[in-house]
Amino acid sequence: MKRDELAAFLRSRRERLTPQEAGLPGGERRRTPGLRRQEVAQLAGISIDYYIRLEQARGPHPSRQVLNALSRALMLSQDERAHLFLLGGHPVGPSRRSNEVPASMLHLLSFLEEVPAYVLDAAYNIVAFNPLGSALLGDLEMSPGNDLNVIRWCFLYAHTDHFENEDQLAFARASVADLRAAHGRYPDDPEINALVTEMIALSPAFARLWAEHEVELRRNQNKRLVHPKVGQIDVICQMMPVPDRDDLRLVLYTAEPGSPSHLALRRLRELTLSSQDARSDL
Repeated sequence: MKRDELAAFLRSRRERLTPQEAGLPGGERRRTPGLRRQEVAQLAGISIDYYIRLEQARGPHPSRQVLNALSRALMLSQDERAHLFLLGGHPVGPSRRSNEVPASMLHLLSFLEEVPAYVLDAAYNIVAFNPLGSALLGDLEMSPGNDLNVIRWCFLYAHTDHFENEDQLAFARASVADLRAAHGRYPDDPEINALVTEMIALSPAFARLWAEHEVELRRNQNKRLVHPKVGQIDVICQMMPVPDRDDLRLVLYTAEPGSPSHLALRRLRELTLSSQDARSDL
């Protein structure tokens, strides 16, 4: 049970929920945003004293029944509910992770010749990729190990404390919410803990998003990339779980068939093949 994190998560979810959304009468002025502690306790069917102790990180180990009641009262999403159970000491699934990529997934990457693809672990490291994925993201073969971390790319290497457009902000927010879910699944993982500590210290933008306690697994998302050789590419970033490996995801970049972005990806593949041929001739 992570008492401090559970307390902060409950407070953040309570403060974002309005009385109207929870089906309670509104209209009166409130000094603080969201629901009152008494209202959450009433909706969950637990005592106000018990709920206050949970929010003050001094409560007893909550049962699954209590966590279920709180998730309903706070109108949590499926991802947020899973995170609540993890913080409350009722994890589901493995508590340890590994970034070893199954051989079957490596074979699949090699067959995806026309689709940029890579494998992402729970700490946001790219642990395997195909040639087109490397070419799209900037010659990954030449990057030092730390440079293959997508969170660092997003918040440190961009050298910015703000995001130029809504797509960039949405990607950053989704990545932080996804990392928090991983942090909940693997609370004792040294690499994830070190990454979070580093990013809070070095990136004010990351620290602000982390403090919001958003939790949501990343799924499909539209992205706009600008490649130095083929120009602008609008892609659909699809994230698929690796079978029997909850700590790994396969990431695919696809474009609408026949679109300018699709043609740009084909052009990039041609350039990648030419570069590989030139290297083999050396």
